[in-house]
This record gives sequence, C-alpha cells and structure tokens, in this order.
Amino acid sequence: MIAVVVTIALAFAGYAVTYLNGLRLSQRQERLARVNRQLSDFYGPLFALTEANRRIFEAFWERHARPGGRSPFDDETPPTTEELTEWRLWITTVFLPNIQVMRDLVIRQADLLSEPEMPPLLLELCAHVSGYEVTAARWEQGHYEEHLSVVPFPSEDLATYAREGFSALKKEQARLLGRRRGS
Repeated sequence: MIAVVVTIALAFAGYAVTYLNGLRLSQRQERLARVNRQLSDFYGPLFALTEANRRIFEAFWERHARPGGRSPFDDETPPTTEELTEWRLWITTVFLPNIQVMRDLVIRQADLLSEPEMPPLLLELCAHVSGYEVTAARWEQGHYEEHLSVVPFPSEDLATYAREGFSALKKEQARLLGRRRGS
C-alpha cells in the first residue's frame, strides 16, 4: 500500500512540476513576444525617427542658424523672408512628415507602451504635431503670420524617452532569450 501511495505522490508531484514549468515557459514566451512587438512596432521606430529627425535638424541648423547658433525666431532681428521661406520648406517636406509618423505611432501603438498610463511627454508630441498641422494649413492658404507650433517640440525629452525605452527592452529581450551581457 505504501508503494502505491508513494508512486501516486511522485506521479502527482511530477505532473505538478511539469505543469508549473510549462506555465512558466509559456509566460516567458508571451513576455518575449510582447517585448519583440514593443521593439519592432513602437520603440524601435520611435527611436529611429527621433534620431533621424535630430540629425537632419542639426544639419539644417548648421546651415541656417544665426551667428552664435541663435534661432531666427529667438533673435532680436526678425527672420527674413528668405529664412521664413526656407523654414516652411523644411517643415512641410521633412520635419512635419517625420513628427506626424511619430504621433501616429503613439496613437496606433499605445497598447505597446511600457508605462501603465500615457506619458505626458507623448501627449506633448501629439499636441505639437497638431499645432504644426494648423500652421501648415494656414501656409497653404497663403497666410504666413505664424511659423511655429503653439506647443514646443519636446526634442531632448523625446529622444531620451525613445533611447531609454529601446535600450531597456533590448536588455529585457536578451534576458528572455537567455543571453549574457556583452555577448
């Protein structure tokens, strides 16, 4: 009788260990799948777009900044007609399309955020884009009184958010894949 009880107990223990291990592996696979989606569908594209936007803005700025690196919009002397024309060209062909894609990522992929709530920084991005869309629409109507969005672009904070989010998820991905650091 003891042999039967021990056999049943061992079989049950084996089943329980197998079940719990399978559950753990399944949860790990689900977490890895989510991390992969976060990287491929949100944080990866957001990081690439913020970096590309930063680099193209720096290239633009090297050519068009006032002496001392000042913005024509922050200088004592108002922007010239040529400066404003060049600014509108760059906004409509480069910067606005880039930030619209960033905004669309935030809206369409909000379920992939690492945070439980929408970060205010991303709401600022969305508001900035909407502000520039109104400004660009006025330009299309021939009204050139305004040249900036009503909400400033959160450039540095957004770049930091995208870089840190991407980096943290890459580390989590490596951990879930069982890779060691540095390999």
